[in-house]
Amino acid sequence: MAKDRKAGTRGGERRRSRPAAYRLGLHGETLAAFFLRLKGWRILARRYRAGSGEIDIVARRGKTVAFVEVKARASREAALLAITPQGRRRIAAAARSWQAGREDLADATLRFDAVLIVPFRLPEHVENAFEGTG
Repeated sequence: MAKDRKAGTRGGERRRSRPAAYRLGLHGETLAAFFLRLKGWRILARRYRAGSGEIDIVARRGKTVAFVEVKARASREAALLAITPQGRRRIAAAARSWQAGREDLADATLRFDAVLIVPFRLPEHVENAFEGTG
């Protein structure tokens, strides 16, 4: 019986140590924030934590507020698959906490976006990457 994956891999990708994964995540979030600024977004918050959820970036452009999940992976497909249903629920819960009592958001359009970081490519901003329900 042949194994499809090597030991120490997840979905065909090599596993990183926790410190290396943390550094990669910080680097990806910094790159994503810079990229969004270049596109005209104003960064309102980074690494916002509430309960068991975290929002990588909260950004605003005009009347749109985006709760942005940043994923750095070896491929675009792997980055999209890394946004799990459980992760979506946690991000949505943190977003509800962040927006609670914010009267300045009464007329804002709220959405959940993603920025995908893939080696040797520009970051990709995916608008409405997922629904914030659940």
